[in-house]
Amino acid sequence: MALLEDGYVDLDDTIDTQGGAIRYANRVMKDSHEGGYGKTSMQHVFEVSSNVGISKVVNKYYSKNPQAFIDRVRGFGLGMKLDLQIPGEGRPFLKNTDDKYWSKVSLPYISIGYECSFTPLQVLTFYNAVANNGRMMRPRFVKEIRYHGQVVQEFKPVILKDSIASPATISKARQVLEGVVERGTATNLKHAQYKIAGKTGTAQIANANEGYKVGKVRHQASFVGYFPADNPRYSCIVVVYAPNNNVYYAASVAGPIFKEIADKVYASNPELHKELKLEEDVEHNLPIVKAGHFKQTEKVLTALSIPAKLPASRDNWIASKSNSETLDFAGMKFRHDQVPNVLGMGLRDAIYILESRGLQVRIVGRGQVTRQSINAGSKVEKGQEIVIQLG
Repeated sequence: MALLEDGYVDLDDTIDTQGGAIRYANRVMKDSHEGGYGKTSMQHVFEVSSNVGISKVVNKYYSKNPQAFIDRVRGFGLGMKLDLQIPGEGRPFLKNTDDKYWSKVSLPYISIGYECSFTPLQVLTFYNAVANNGRMMRPRFVKEIRYHGQVVQEFKPVILKDSIASPATISKARQVLEGVVERGTATNLKHAQYKIAGKTGTAQIANANEGYKVGKVRHQASFVGYFPADNPRYSCIVVVYAPNNNVYYAASVAGPIFKEIADKVYASNPELHKELKLEEDVEHNLPIVKAGHFKQTEKVLTALSIPAKLPASRDNWIASKSNSETLDFAGMKFRHDQVPNVLGMGLRDAIYILESRGLQVRIVGRGQVTRQSINAGSKVEKGQEIVIQLG
């Protein structure tokens, strides 16, 4: 963001990641991807977390005045305490160039997240500002205090910064954060129904006594982001310290946790769901149950706004006469001494009318009645079994 805000680069500028390794003084910085990413765009450099690409550009434009870079980062709200409602906030660390521990490698390593430290909530507050079109808000844990149902103290939202960067920079920042999930290091977080924007972070944690010696290094994996990306409502940060099983990259460790949280929030909040758009030429199928009790059928057809022509006689039982676009029903009359015709009826109606004639009903299948073992109009014999096939 500093590079964009100061006008040094644009997202489509070409960056040479030069084989995935670059030397700064006596240290060699490498990309996690063996061989680097070749010559690629600035946007892609960010999406794939190219340490070489990011640090190279930052060092190119700020090496003569590294304090300008530090000041710009502080201007984004990073490096300041948030003065939270609850005690215990950690102090952020972002050193200036006059710090006694500033070295020739400080600038490039700070640009990729080393030699500085922020609490997860401080980082999340920064990403909230990006999602909030640049406005940085103080995290609020308590909205109000009540006593016997009466509000005795209210805590209103507090704006920390009206804008951490220009609208153009914020727009581009949101673009690359979406790209991380769409094409970059966090494609495993993609969701068909909503978009996530965010950034993976995989950092080495030095051993207190042996530094970054091979075999002694632990890792910290993180993912911070917000969703839905096109209209942010929620943000979240997941930090996993020293993950086990030799799997430590953020996309594999912190990413799935973030996605599980986001999916649950999305699923439980209907307001986030996009309205399904039906094609205009979708066929509107009429109900497959074509016979039944008059009042129940009328109630269902009315509730579903299904066009139908019902008989004026209002017989207890009706059946459809055709398969046209409008259901056309006619009354059905049954003699008590004859087996009724229940073809096309639902199970409940068929059982009721058959058992009311003294027949024992055996059911096969599910759905509407497609066949009955005794022909309609046959003489009823009390206690006789009739098998109705549903389908």
